[in-house]
Amino acid sequence: MIAHNSRALLVSEHPREKKTAAIPSQTPRQGQVRSCRVCRLRKVKCDRVKPCHACCAHGYPSKCVYEPGTDEEPQPISQADEIQNLRVDIRDLTIRLNHSEHRHRSERRLAQLQKLFATIRSAPLEVVDRLVTQLRAAPGGSNEWEAPEGFLRQRSSDEGSEDSSRDSDYYASHGSDIFDFSRSPSESSEGSSGSSVISLNTSRPMLDVFIERFVDAFSPEVDVKSGQAGALRRAAEIRMFSPILMDAFEAVSVAFFGRAVQDPRIESSGFHLYPRVLRSLQHALQDPERSKAESTLATVILLMAFESVERTTQGSLTAHVNGALRLIEHRGPDNHIFGVEHLLFTELRPYWVGAALVTRQPSFLAREDWINVPWSAGTTKKDILHYLLDLTVEVPALLAEYDALEATLRSGVPTAHEIAVKQTSLWNGVSDLTCRFIQWKVDWVDAYPDGPPREVAAEPNDLFPIFRCRDLRTGAVITPTKFEYPNLRLAQTMCLYYTSRLVLSSVDTRPDDRVGPMQQYALGCGICRTLEWYILTAPGNMINRLAFPVRVAWEVFPDGGPERQFIYDVLKLVEKRHSLGLWGSGMSELSPRAGPPPKV
Repeated sequence: MIAHNSRALLVSEHPREKKTAAIPSQTPRQGQVRSCRVCRLRKVKCDRVKPCHACCAHGYPSKCVYEPGTDEEPQPISQADEIQNLRVDIRDLTIRLNHSEHRHRSERRLAQLQKLFATIRSAPLEVVDRLVTQLRAAPGGSNEWEAPEGFLRQRSSDEGSEDSSRDSDYYASHGSDIFDFSRSPSESSEGSSGSSVISLNTSRPMLDVFIERFVDAFSPEVDVKSGQAGALRRAAEIRMFSPILMDAFEAVSVAFFGRAVQDPRIESSGFHLYPRVLRSLQHALQDPERSKAESTLATVILLMAFESVERTTQGSLTAHVNGALRLIEHRGPDNHIFGVEHLLFTELRPYWVGAALVTRQPSFLAREDWINVPWSAGTTKKDILHYLLDLTVEVPALLAEYDALEATLRSGVPTAHEIAVKQTSLWNGVSDLTCRFIQWKVDWVDAYPDGPPREVAAEPNDLFPIFRCRDLRTGAVITPTKFEYPNLRLAQTMCLYYTSRLVLSSVDTRPDDRVGPMQQYALGCGICRTLEWYILTAPGNMINRLAFPVRVAWEVFPDGGPERQFIYDVLKLVEKRHSLGLWGSGMSELSPRAGPPPKV
């Protein structure tokens, strides 16, 4: 189960001394912290728990920090001890509720039998016949019989509401052969206490299982050299502080679980809640304060994960990615220095840069504050991947320059001077950035502490298709070596390096030293030669990090060749093995060029 962050109470180890009259000559004690840092800045009352109510209400639980003071300061209880205490309390309360429910159930059954006896004695003959028929048809005999509607109980007035309908559909869809969510009619409850026990023992624990499985897939626990992957796991730990985030986790995890086990009833339950999450998100984005809350950003990113699984429409994923990018810009770099917000920006930075490449417009990500401020507090440190992305963020501006030059040429009335100025600016930018990419590889990859990638012979196996390409000198189809890496971080970084060079080379029109078709072909083959090692090594759905490089590689190769056939086989393999609908679609929405890939 996912461990939730408990709200650790701040307690003092020693009783506080009585206040004495203030003496002017005395120096006040330093470091007396009465409120958390956020409440002090907002000048609002703090209830002095961690996280406090004010921070939770405004969507900033991870920012609730009590700055260090004197030894007499109230200190937070150890989180592990608090969690253990809560678990003991929950276990005791569950035992007490179960005993109480058993007693109430017996009393309700006796009351039902008494009403049934009274009904049979006084009801008309046709009513008695119908009751007897129902009793005989009930599985398990009269002991398993529940009073029919209209005679022994009345439906509550709000059972027809939207939420009740949704809950009914949710529980019905989970009554599969895999998990037993059903209960006998004799366990049905009209009172709130019975409903609470049923909810505690069935639906909520199973929902936690779904969320845990989703988090393990999209945010697996990996070591540092495999790359950070804890953003969604941290977001899951604070979901209890945000209803919208709770609903988002439910919708995404239930749909993902249903797709993974191929149970359409469970999968449809996630779909049923999805529109409600979208409506709540729309309201949050329209609120100036809630739009900057970490829960709002986490919800948008969860919907990105949902679209990678279900792909509701062709443009839905890019819509969520671009929406997340605009939200990140709206929040500003200072709001991505600490906590979940920092992880959501830094871990998923390759997605944000990839989205900028697809839009082909200058990005705010290339500004100095966005390159430096999120790491200014040392929450995490930049590594080889982020230093590469510091260069890649400059590519979208060059793509925009190329598009502007093409538009000028198509206008029919460009002057020679205008063309020369724009062309020179583009060529200088492409030349400079290409040289910096090559130098980055020398500094970071060739001198990598764990060693550069190794080339090994590609041998046929049942786990992964073999990559074949053409010898550009002879035109023959060959089986090149494949790459193996010392860790996942270097493999992901090299694929993004090949991708960045490929996208940049698409606007390289220099008369000399340009990256031509042969070099582009070699860069695309570099991505394909990495796929087997990365996909078979990466835990969970970390393979989504190579979705954009795979799409860019597709566009390098000629139609109908062995290279595209290999990529097509990989897309189908990933879709089937990892239940990711995005890969099976060909990922046309991730293309920095127009048009979906043709069918092979």
